[in-house]
Amino acid sequence: QVQLVESGGGLVQAGGSLRLSCTATGSTFLINVMGWYRQAPGKQRELVAAITRDGVANYADSVKGRFTISRDIAKNTMYLQMNSLMPEDTAGYSCTATRLGNDCWGKGTQVTGSS
Repeated sequence: QVQLVESGGGLVQAGGSLRLSCTATGSTFLINVMGWYRQAPGKQRELVAAITRDGVANYADSVKGRFTISRDIAKNTMYLQMNSLMPEDTAGYSCTATRLGNDCWGKGTQVTGSS
């Protein structure tokens, strides 16, 4: 079992920055891909960014050039550096981890970008 805990959400003015963290505990060995999803009220959940154990990252088009995903294997922690935040980035952000084909989810953290 893997447990994921997110932190770092909050309220930020447009153009500001936040860094989200996701720390994994439990059976963290063999975690392959980790990622961030977000869901805004009335909208479908979408993948924001994902990163493999080898550090290969991919991003949603809407965040390319503004968000950076990274991962510290030794600390079992993944980060999402969010710059140039916009009101459209307002959503609940959740992290995921895939281990042996199974997906685990954190409870999420709220990010609110004010105009």
